[in-house]
Amino acid sequence: MEQTALRPKPMPGREPGGGTGSKPTRRPHAARRRGRRLATLLFGLFIGTVLVLSGVGLGTVGATVIGMSKVAELQRQAGQTGPAAPGARVGPSVSSRPSPSVPTTAPSPSPPAPAGATLAVEVVDAEKSGAMVVGVHVPGPGFAAGLVRGDVLLTFDGTPVESASDLVRAVGAARPGEAVTVTVRHESGGYQQLTVVPGVVT
Repeated sequence: MEQTALRPKPMPGREPGGGTGSKPTRRPHAARRRGRRLATLLFGLFIGTVLVLSGVGLGTVGATVIGMSKVAELQRQAGQTGPAAPGARVGPSVSSRPSPSVPTTAPSPSPPAPAGATLAVEVVDAEKSGAMVVGVHVPGPGFAAGLVRGDVLLTFDGTPVESASDLVRAVGAARPGEAVTVTVRHESGGYQQLTVVPGVVT
């Protein structure tokens, strides 16, 4: 059996020859931990960005849906008090067979309905008073005048606007092509008077 000489074990951080090593001790687990932290941070930033963008998108869709439902409601109200539906007959009914003594004539075309004015904007009732713009059609009279989403229309040609229906009535009474002054409260809180030329509904 071979005898082994007793040798002292080197101290941690020292080489077996008694000298100290110039290289730092390598710790492979620290590099992996750093990599995991970086991957987790990047993943978190990505998820946060997706959530913020989807929230903005949902907010925009929600505002559009709310605005469109208000517009549809106003159109329904206007339809109930407006003229008869197109194609509906008014007056005495005409028989399908002409009488022999009365000559048949072609029906005379009815005169076209008067053209209505439009600003080409979508509005809803503002919180206090006025009509808040939720959509501006491009191109259109409202866009050309400088109306933007979030503006609140307070007056239309000197007439106070308390709600969206007041604005609809005022614009309907306006003549297309004639300049009108509107008072606007911007989203920032500033007031401005704009000149708008209502267009023709087509």
